[in-house]
Amino acid sequence: MASVTDPGTAPRAALRRSLGFRDLVVYGLLFIAPMAPVGVFGTLDAKSHGAVALVYLCATVAMAFTAFSYAQMVRVAPQAGSVFTYARKGLGEGAGLIAGWMAMLDYLLIPAVAYLFSGIAMNALVPEVSRWVWTALAVLVTTALNLWGVRAAARVGFAVLTMEIAVLLVFVVSAVTVLVRDGAQRGWLSPLTGDGSLGFSLAAVLGAVSVAVLSYLGFDAIASFAEEVTGGSARVARAVLFCLALAGVLFVVQSYLAALLMPVSSAQLAADPAQQGPAFYTAVESSVGTWLHDLVAVSKAIGAAFAALAGQAAAGRLVFAMARERRLPGVLARTSDGTPRPALLVAATITLVAAVWAARRDDGLDQLVSVVDVGALVAFTLLHASVVGWFVVKRGAGPPVWWKHLLLPVLGAAVTIAVIVEAAWTAQVVGAVWLAVGLAVLALQGTRRDPEDTA
Repeated sequence: MASVTDPGTAPRAALRRSLGFRDLVVYGLLFIAPMAPVGVFGTLDAKSHGAVALVYLCATVAMAFTAFSYAQMVRVAPQAGSVFTYARKGLGEGAGLIAGWMAMLDYLLIPAVAYLFSGIAMNALVPEVSRWVWTALAVLVTTALNLWGVRAAARVGFAVLTMEIAVLLVFVVSAVTVLVRDGAQRGWLSPLTGDGSLGFSLAAVLGAVSVAVLSYLGFDAIASFAEEVTGGSARVARAVLFCLALAGVLFVVQSYLAALLMPVSSAQLAADPAQQGPAFYTAVESSVGTWLHDLVAVSKAIGAAFAALAGQAAAGRLVFAMARERRLPGVLARTSDGTPRPALLVAATITLVAAVWAARRDDGLDQLVSVVDVGALVAFTLLHASVVGWFVVKRGAGPPVWWKHLLLPVLGAAVTIAVIVEAAWTAQVVGAVWLAVGLAVLALQGTRRDPEDTA
């Protein structure tokens, strides 16, 4: 019989520890998606003057600061809630609520974008069924897996991730074969130095990096499962760093190969934005063939749905953690068999409404994408501040190590703030409105402390 815990009748709701290192990496890579560059390759190639592999290399280094801060704080507070928990620990209750509130915007809407990608891809393959129907179906299937339990979802997710990696390997082998046989369409070093049509520009590369870092959003979801991992918080920290490094390698390799296969220059892509969206598929189809184009499309359709599964699971755990600390209604902190089902259902409902709404609009994808990133970037900035707050200001772990606890977090915050400044105006406005609502909630609730944190 299922056991149910409620914060009103039990000291503290708990999650079941059942995840290993591999499961954490699976969730992180599912959320990121191994072939994330497919959708933004053309845009980055045009923005960077052809130096798209260099863009991903720089973006990986930039996001490494955030991954390192996660690795520091998950050891301090190995609990569900991710940045909500860390900011409470390092900066106080008010900052914790704001960090969780801003992260919630990202965690609830990124899955909606992924579900919409899946619906669009399936509609292209089976146009007789509306894309909003495919989108809703993807939400229902993956929500059922999440409600089944984190371990079951991880097993299915591993199978899907294996499929995505296999398709990526097929692309790599096919691309290398074509390059050896026919040569490259651009210079061999052009993905690192630019293709020569517009010339190398450091400013152009950095401008593209501000877009590329958004491909990495999701690796941080690993920290949301800190209460469900076996082997301690050190395993979570290693998984966060490993996932980011592996994603970086995959992104650099596939963008490098796609750039070499690209039949048009970055200048032509820049002059014709309509070519940018399908640019990766153009490179694949023109060099390898239609069969690989279709294989990549099917992989993206399935992979996007399961990226949303990982995002929905992380969103549910963030909602659960905030409810457990009495920042959201207490009913959302209930667990059944160690799974936060009420929180998952709330997250799934919001995601379903947003995804289906967007799927029924011609501009739905643009509307969603424009707002999902600012919340995460503000939360990342507060994460970096939390490292400084805990280790340097509070000295909660003894004397700080200055390069680890001050220099790297400050550099990481500088990166995330720079990306926020470069974000679209619409995203900045939505982020500011969401922040204002969060501040209003904070003012109404006050900065009460959890008794466990007074020690």
